[in-house]
Amino acid sequence: MTTSEADGPLYVWAWLPGRPEPVVCGRLDRDGRRIVFTYGRSYLDRPDAIPLLLPDLPLARGPIPPRAGDLHGPIADAGPDAWGRRVIESRRIDGAAGAAPHLDELTYLRESGSNRIGGLDFQNAPDVYLARGDVAVALETLVEAAAMVESGETLPAALDVALLHGSSVGGARPKALLDDAGRGLIAKFGSATDTYPVVKSEFVAMRLAALAGLRVAEVHLTHTLGKDVLLVERFDRPGDGTRRLMVSALTILGLDAFPGGRYASYPDLAAEIRARFADPVPTLHELFARIVFNVIVGNGDDHARNHAAFWDGRLLTLTPAYDLCPSPRAGREFTQAMAIGEDGWRQAQLAGCARRASPFRLSEAQAREIIDHQIAVVRDRFDAVCDEAGLAARDRAAMWERQIMNPYALEGY
Repeated sequence: MTTSEADGPLYVWAWLPGRPEPVVCGRLDRDGRRIVFTYGRSYLDRPDAIPLLLPDLPLARGPIPPRAGDLHGPIADAGPDAWGRRVIESRRIDGAAGAAPHLDELTYLRESGSNRIGGLDFQNAPDVYLARGDVAVALETLVEAAAMVESGETLPAALDVALLHGSSVGGARPKALLDDAGRGLIAKFGSATDTYPVVKSEFVAMRLAALAGLRVAEVHLTHTLGKDVLLVERFDRPGDGTRRLMVSALTILGLDAFPGGRYASYPDLAAEIRARFADPVPTLHELFARIVFNVIVGNGDDHARNHAAFWDGRLLTLTPAYDLCPSPRAGREFTQAMAIGEDGWRQAQLAGCARRASPFRLSEAQAREIIDHQIAVVRDRFDAVCDEAGLAARDRAAMWERQIMNPYALEGY
């Protein structure tokens, strides 16, 4: 990459609904610490042009500043998260100094792979689209590259291209993107720092969620090079060459990651669903069901980046659930990442959830029906799903009534 490319504007390309090829829609420029977005004139003149999100990025001429923080939410959602940033930094480490350089947001967007989550990509040019990291890479190679990044080793040139497959995926744990005969997958790997079988635990939670009737991404479990690998089917790729625009709940709520993320709440998200989503009432019921499932299986990592919606230019639609993973516990009490009640209540207890169901258009009796159904499914199917995962007896014993069906969650119910 030339110096002028690194310092110049970055062009945003989008897959419009139903179209298999991207179109350039605007550009990103630095404005002090902030990054502003400007729609291209040619895009605004298109009869099928849609705003990248409302109210954040209305179809208007001139620079549009971010609604919150230094970067527009829809743009940040398409960028790399903690693992992707680590991957990009590892590709730029000075071998002599051994230290990763300080990079700005445009650089992270510019250097991450093009097969990113959602329907946006970022290019140096407004007239030619060149996909980055669009080369088939074997799962074994991805696992090997991820392990070397995690351990801080310098990658050989043969493995360097594999890193691009993990640089545009959100989250902090090792992962990569994979194409299996045209089927898009996210491959999640075990980490050298894991103190319990995290990958198998997530498989168990995701399978139980599906059995309980939640809309979740389909998952498969495999094993390679001595590591468990969770394969999660991508719901942002319909399979016909198109891509679906997606935004996180953090963006929907008009918050930035720091410090805004700590103020995200389920009642506020419910208010946005009532105002901006297709089929709001069924969506509210689904959201409540996901909240109580997280409580039942001990997933406390339910922050606003772990909820998302599709955007079609007019309305939002809740995506399937993802990243459902039982969390380690340090004590008896446990809280959710997002407040459940309008009073700020966030305790991981089912009785309190049932009493606070009204923002989700549910009576307490209806809420208890949802909870009772999930409890029955988890109790009845836990062992069978653990068998599917090949989970050792001691590991399933450590999970049951510590993470999953913890007595604290059931207290008072």
